[in-house]
Amino acid sequence: MNRDWHEGHFACFQCDLSLSGQRYIKSNDQPYCVKCYETLFANVCAECKTVIGTGMKDLSYKDQHWHEKCFLCAECRCSLSGAEFASVDNKLFCADCHDNKFAAICDACQQVFRAGMKKYEFEGKKWHEACFKCGSCHELIMDNSFIPRDGAIYCEPCFAKNFGHRCKKCNEVISKGGVTFKETPWHKECFTCTECTKNLAGEKFTSHEEKPFCVDCYGQLFAKKCHRCSAVITGAGKTKFVTCDDQHWHTDCFKCRRCQKSLVGQGFLMEEGDIVCAQCSVEAQAVD
Repeated sequence: MNRDWHEGHFACFQCDLSLSGQRYIKSNDQPYCVKCYETLFANVCAECKTVIGTGMKDLSYKDQHWHEKCFLCAECRCSLSGAEFASVDNKLFCADCHDNKFAAICDACQQVFRAGMKKYEFEGKKWHEACFKCGSCHELIMDNSFIPRDGAIYCEPCFAKNFGHRCKKCNEVISKGGVTFKETPWHKECFTCTECTKNLAGEKFTSHEEKPFCVDCYGQLFAKKCHRCSAVITGAGKTKFVTCDDQHWHTDCFKCRRCQKSLVGQGFLMEEGDIVCAQCSVEAQAVD
Protein backbone atom coordinates (compact mmCIF):
# COMPACT_ATOMS: atom_id res chain seq x y z
CA MET A 1 0.00 0.00 0.00
CA ASN A 2 3.13 2.12 0.04
CA ARG A 3 2.07 3.46 3.42
CA ASP A 4 2.88 2.26 6.97
CA TRP A 5 0.71 2.21 10.09
CA HIS A 6 1.29 1.30 13.71
CA GLU A 7 -0.52 -1.95 14.38
CA GLY A 8 -3.12 -0.23 16.54
CA HIS A 9 -3.65 2.55 14.01
CA PHE A 10 -4.41 0.39 10.90
CA ALA A 11 -8.19 0.81 10.84
CA CYS A 12 -11.11 1.21 8.41
CA PHE A 13 -11.18 4.71 6.99
CA GLN A 14 -14.96 4.84 7.48
CA CYS A 15 -15.81 3.10 10.75
CA ASP A 16 -12.33 3.02 12.38
CA LEU A 17 -12.58 -0.75 12.88
CA SER A 18 -9.11 -2.23 13.28
CA LEU A 19 -8.05 -4.01 10.11
CA SER A 20 -5.09 -5.78 11.66
CA GLY A 21 -5.37 -9.41 10.56
CA GLN A 22 -8.67 -8.61 8.77
CA ARG A 23 -9.69 -8.61 5.13
CA TYR A 24 -9.94 -5.11 3.75
CA ILE A 25 -10.34 -3.30 0.44
CA LYS A 26 -8.55 -0.20 -0.71
CA SER A 27 -10.37 2.65 -2.44
CA ASN A 28 -8.99 6.10 -3.24
CA ASP A 29 -5.80 4.98 -1.48
CA GLN A 30 -7.71 4.41 1.77
CA PRO A 31 -8.42 1.06 3.48
CA TYR A 32 -12.01 -0.01 4.21
CA CYS A 33 -13.46 -2.99 5.96
CA VAL A 34 -15.60 -5.20 3.69
CA LYS A 35 -18.88 -4.01 5.19
CA CYS A 36 -18.09 -0.31 4.75
CA TYR A 37 -16.71 -0.84 1.28
CA GLU A 38 -19.83 -2.64 0.14
CA THR A 39 -22.03 0.06 1.71
CA LEU A 40 -20.11 2.89 0.09
CA PHE A 41 -18.88 1.56 -3.22
CA ALA A 42 -20.40 -1.77 -4.24
CA ASN A 43 -22.92 -1.89 -7.10
CA VAL A 44 -26.57 -2.77 -6.58
CA CYS A 45 -28.08 -5.57 -8.69
CA ALA A 46 -30.64 -4.25 -11.21
CA GLU A 47 -32.71 -7.41 -10.78
CA CYS A 48 -32.89 -8.11 -7.02
CA LYS A 49 -31.88 -4.62 -5.81
CA THR A 50 -29.35 -5.99 -3.32
CA VAL A 51 -25.63 -5.23 -3.08
CA ILE A 52 -23.29 -7.22 -5.24
CA GLY A 53 -20.77 -8.30 -2.60
CA THR A 54 -17.03 -8.17 -3.03
CA GLY A 55 -16.84 -11.93 -3.31
CA MET A 56 -19.53 -12.07 -5.99
CA LYS A 57 -19.23 -11.84 -9.76
CA ASP A 58 -20.46 -8.46 -11.02
CA LEU A 59 -21.92 -8.52 -14.58
CA SER A 60 -22.54 -5.12 -16.17
CA TYR A 61 -24.25 -3.74 -19.29
CA LYS A 62 -24.87 -0.08 -20.07
CA ASP A 63 -24.18 1.21 -16.55
CA GLN A 64 -26.32 -1.47 -14.94
CA HIS A 65 -25.07 -4.35 -12.82
CA TRP A 66 -26.33 -7.83 -11.95
CA HIS A 67 -25.40 -10.77 -9.78
CA GLU A 68 -24.46 -13.64 -12.07
CA LYS A 69 -27.49 -15.58 -10.83
CA CYS A 70 -29.74 -12.57 -11.62
CA PHE A 71 -28.44 -11.95 -15.13
CA LEU A 72 -31.41 -13.66 -16.81
CA CYS A 73 -33.60 -13.36 -19.91
CA ALA A 74 -36.75 -11.38 -19.09
CA GLU A 75 -38.85 -13.87 -21.05
CA CYS A 76 -37.58 -17.45 -20.55
CA ARG A 77 -35.39 -16.72 -17.48
CA CYS A 78 -32.38 -18.54 -18.90
CA SER A 79 -28.93 -17.31 -17.85
CA LEU A 80 -27.40 -14.68 -20.09
CA SER A 81 -23.90 -15.10 -18.67
CA GLY A 82 -21.62 -15.79 -21.61
CA ALA A 83 -24.54 -15.85 -24.04
CA GLU A 84 -25.77 -13.49 -26.79
CA PHE A 85 -28.53 -11.16 -25.69
CA ALA A 86 -30.32 -7.96 -26.69
CA SER A 87 -31.95 -5.12 -24.78
CA VAL A 88 -35.48 -3.80 -25.46
CA ASP A 89 -37.06 -1.13 -23.22
CA ASN A 90 -34.34 -1.73 -20.60
CA LYS A 91 -35.13 -5.44 -20.49
CA LEU A 92 -32.67 -8.14 -21.50
CA PHE A 93 -33.66 -11.03 -23.77
CA CYS A 94 -31.75 -14.06 -24.97
CA ALA A 95 -31.27 -14.25 -28.76
CA ASP A 96 -34.13 -16.71 -29.29
CA CYS A 97 -36.66 -14.80 -27.19
CA HIS A 98 -35.68 -11.49 -28.75
CA ASP A 99 -36.17 -12.89 -32.25
CA ASN A 100 -39.48 -14.54 -31.39
CA LYS A 101 -40.89 -11.40 -29.77
CA PHE A 102 -39.40 -8.56 -31.80
CA ALA A 103 -37.69 -9.74 -35.00
CA ALA A 104 -39.28 -9.16 -38.42
CA ILE A 105 -41.25 -12.01 -39.99
CA CYS A 106 -40.68 -13.35 -43.51
CA ASP A 107 -43.83 -12.87 -45.60
CA ALA A 108 -43.20 -16.17 -47.40
CA CYS A 109 -42.46 -18.69 -44.62
CA GLN A 110 -43.69 -16.67 -41.63
CA GLN A 111 -40.45 -17.40 -39.75
CA VAL A 112 -38.37 -14.74 -38.03
CA PHE A 113 -35.20 -13.16 -39.32
CA ARG A 114 -32.39 -14.33 -37.07
CA ALA A 115 -29.39 -12.13 -36.39
CA GLY A 116 -27.09 -11.99 -39.40
CA MET A 117 -29.70 -13.20 -41.90
CA LYS A 118 -29.94 -11.37 -45.21
CA LYS A 119 -33.29 -9.67 -45.72
CA TYR A 120 -34.94 -8.61 -48.99
CA GLU A 121 -37.62 -5.91 -48.78
CA PHE A 122 -40.07 -4.58 -51.38
CA GLU A 123 -43.22 -2.49 -50.90
CA GLY A 124 -43.47 -3.32 -47.19
CA LYS A 125 -42.87 -7.06 -47.59
CA LYS A 126 -39.83 -8.98 -46.38
CA TRP A 127 -38.23 -12.24 -47.48
CA HIS A 128 -35.41 -14.51 -46.34
CA GLU A 129 -32.83 -14.95 -49.07
CA ALA A 130 -33.98 -18.58 -49.50
CA CYS A 131 -37.64 -17.46 -49.74
CA PHE A 132 -37.12 -14.69 -52.27
CA LYS A 133 -38.14 -16.80 -55.28
CA CYS A 134 -39.94 -16.39 -58.60
CA GLY A 135 -43.62 -17.27 -58.24
CA SER A 136 -43.46 -19.35 -61.44
CA CYS A 137 -40.11 -21.14 -61.82
CA HIS A 138 -39.26 -20.90 -58.07
CA GLU A 139 -35.65 -20.01 -58.82
CA LEU A 140 -33.94 -17.67 -56.35
CA ILE A 141 -34.15 -14.07 -57.49
CA MET A 142 -31.37 -12.80 -55.24
CA ASP A 143 -30.07 -9.55 -56.76
CA ASN A 144 -31.60 -10.07 -60.22
CA SER A 145 -34.42 -7.96 -61.64
CA PHE A 146 -38.00 -8.97 -60.86
CA ILE A 147 -41.55 -7.77 -61.53
CA PRO A 148 -44.44 -7.83 -59.00
CA ARG A 149 -47.94 -8.94 -60.01
CA ASP A 150 -51.03 -9.81 -57.92
CA GLY A 151 -49.05 -10.06 -54.68
CA ALA A 152 -46.34 -12.33 -56.13
CA ILE A 153 -42.94 -11.63 -57.66
CA TYR A 154 -41.61 -13.02 -60.92
CA CYS A 155 -38.24 -13.11 -62.65
CA GLU A 156 -38.29 -11.21 -65.93
CA PRO A 157 -38.34 -14.33 -68.20
CA CYS A 158 -41.28 -15.88 -66.31
CA PHE A 159 -43.21 -12.62 -66.23
CA ALA A 160 -42.83 -12.25 -69.99
CA LYS A 161 -43.82 -15.90 -70.52
CA ASN A 162 -46.89 -15.79 -68.28
CA PHE A 163 -48.15 -12.24 -68.64
CA GLY A 164 -46.37 -10.60 -71.58
CA HIS A 165 -48.16 -9.58 -74.80
CA ARG A 166 -48.04 -12.17 -77.56
CA CYS A 167 -47.53 -11.33 -81.20
CA LYS A 168 -50.63 -11.63 -83.40
CA LYS A 169 -48.60 -13.33 -86.13
CA CYS A 170 -46.15 -15.70 -84.42
CA ASN A 171 -47.80 -15.96 -80.97
CA GLU A 172 -44.43 -15.50 -79.26
CA VAL A 173 -43.96 -13.13 -76.31
CA ILE A 174 -43.06 -9.52 -77.15
CA SER A 175 -40.23 -8.79 -74.73
CA LYS A 176 -39.60 -5.21 -75.85
CA GLY A 177 -40.80 -2.71 -78.44
CA GLY A 178 -43.46 -3.98 -80.80
CA VAL A 179 -46.30 -2.49 -82.82
CA THR A 180 -49.98 -2.20 -81.92
CA PHE A 181 -52.57 -2.36 -84.70
CA LYS A 182 -56.30 -2.40 -83.92
CA GLU A 183 -55.44 -3.00 -80.25
CA THR A 184 -53.45 -6.12 -81.18
CA PRO A 185 -49.69 -6.41 -80.51
CA TRP A 186 -47.12 -7.48 -83.10
CA HIS A 187 -43.34 -7.85 -83.17
CA LYS A 188 -41.95 -5.13 -85.42
CA GLU A 189 -40.41 -7.78 -87.65
CA CYS A 190 -43.75 -9.64 -87.84
CA PHE A 191 -45.82 -6.61 -88.80
CA THR A 192 -45.71 -7.13 -92.57
CA CYS A 193 -48.00 -6.75 -95.57
CA THR A 194 -50.36 -9.72 -95.79
CA GLU A 195 -49.70 -9.99 -99.52
CA CYS A 196 -46.07 -9.17 -100.25
CA THR A 197 -44.62 -9.47 -96.67
CA LYS A 198 -43.03 -6.01 -96.85
CA ASN A 199 -42.31 -4.76 -93.33
CA LEU A 200 -44.87 -2.10 -92.38
CA ALA A 201 -43.34 -0.83 -89.12
CA GLY A 202 -43.02 2.93 -89.56
CA GLU A 203 -44.53 2.78 -93.06
CA LYS A 204 -47.88 3.91 -94.46
CA PHE A 205 -50.36 1.04 -94.72
CA THR A 206 -54.06 0.30 -94.73
CA SER A 207 -56.20 -2.69 -93.82
CA HIS A 208 -58.75 -5.02 -95.32
CA GLU A 209 -60.81 -7.44 -93.23
CA GLU A 210 -58.60 -6.62 -90.18
CA LYS A 211 -55.40 -7.53 -92.06
CA PRO A 212 -52.63 -5.01 -92.85
CA PHE A 213 -51.56 -4.32 -96.43
CA CYS A 214 -48.98 -2.00 -97.88
CA VAL A 215 -50.42 0.81 -100.01
CA ASP A 216 -49.33 -0.80 -103.28
CA CYS A 217 -50.81 -4.23 -102.55
CA TYR A 218 -54.02 -2.79 -101.19
CA GLY A 219 -54.42 -0.71 -104.35
CA GLN A 220 -53.86 -3.67 -106.62
CA LEU A 221 -56.11 -6.03 -104.69
CA PHE A 222 -58.97 -4.00 -103.26
CA ALA A 223 -58.87 -0.30 -104.08
CA LYS A 224 -61.31 1.47 -106.39
CA LYS A 225 -59.87 2.73 -109.66
CA CYS A 226 -60.42 6.22 -110.93
CA HIS A 227 -62.74 6.29 -113.97
CA ARG A 228 -60.69 9.08 -115.53
CA CYS A 229 -57.00 8.20 -114.90
CA SER A 230 -57.42 4.48 -114.07
CA ALA A 231 -55.09 4.85 -111.08
CA VAL A 232 -56.13 3.25 -107.78
CA ILE A 233 -57.94 5.31 -105.18
CA THR A 234 -56.44 4.38 -101.79
CA GLY A 235 -57.37 5.47 -98.33
CA ALA A 236 -53.77 6.48 -97.61
CA GLY A 237 -53.36 10.10 -96.65
CA LYS A 238 -57.15 10.49 -96.40
CA THR A 239 -57.49 10.66 -100.20
CA LYS A 240 -60.77 12.26 -101.32
CA PHE A 241 -62.83 10.82 -104.15
CA VAL A 242 -66.27 11.06 -105.76
CA THR A 243 -68.61 8.12 -106.49
CA CYS A 244 -71.54 8.02 -108.88
CA ASP A 245 -73.35 4.93 -110.21
CA ASP A 246 -70.55 2.57 -109.13
CA GLN A 247 -67.95 4.74 -110.83
CA HIS A 248 -65.22 6.54 -108.91
CA TRP A 249 -63.00 9.56 -109.52
CA HIS A 250 -60.19 11.25 -107.68
CA THR A 251 -61.49 14.68 -106.80
CA ASP A 252 -58.76 16.15 -109.02
CA CYS A 253 -60.02 13.96 -111.89
CA PHE A 254 -63.71 14.76 -111.42
CA LYS A 255 -63.82 17.19 -114.37
CA CYS A 256 -65.93 17.82 -117.45
CA ARG A 257 -64.56 15.67 -120.26
CA ARG A 258 -64.94 18.57 -122.68
CA CYS A 259 -63.85 21.77 -120.91
CA GLN A 260 -61.92 20.16 -118.00
CA LYS A 261 -63.83 22.30 -115.50
CA SER A 262 -63.94 20.77 -112.00
CA LEU A 263 -67.39 19.36 -111.24
CA VAL A 264 -66.86 18.79 -107.52
CA GLY A 265 -69.97 20.18 -105.90
CA GLN A 266 -71.40 21.13 -109.29
CA GLY A 267 -74.21 19.71 -111.40
CA PHE A 268 -73.16 17.39 -114.21
CA LEU A 269 -74.56 15.03 -116.84
CA MET A 270 -73.41 11.65 -118.11
CA GLU A 271 -72.30 11.58 -121.73
CA GLU A 272 -71.00 8.46 -123.40
CA GLY A 273 -70.10 6.99 -120.02
CA ASP A 274 -68.29 10.08 -118.81
CA ILE A 275 -69.23 13.34 -117.12
CA VAL A 276 -69.77 16.77 -118.66
CA CYS A 277 -70.86 20.08 -117.24
CA ALA A 278 -74.33 21.37 -118.08
CA GLN A 279 -73.02 24.10 -120.39
CA CYS A 280 -70.94 21.66 -122.48
CA SER A 281 -73.92 19.33 -122.68
CA VAL A 282 -76.18 22.12 -124.03
CA GLU A 283 -73.52 23.18 -126.55
CA ALA A 284 -73.09 19.62 -127.72
CA GLN A 285 -76.80 19.21 -128.25
CA ALA A 286 -76.98 22.50 -130.20
CA VAL A 287 -74.26 21.28 -132.58
CA ASP A 288 -76.08 18.03 -133.09
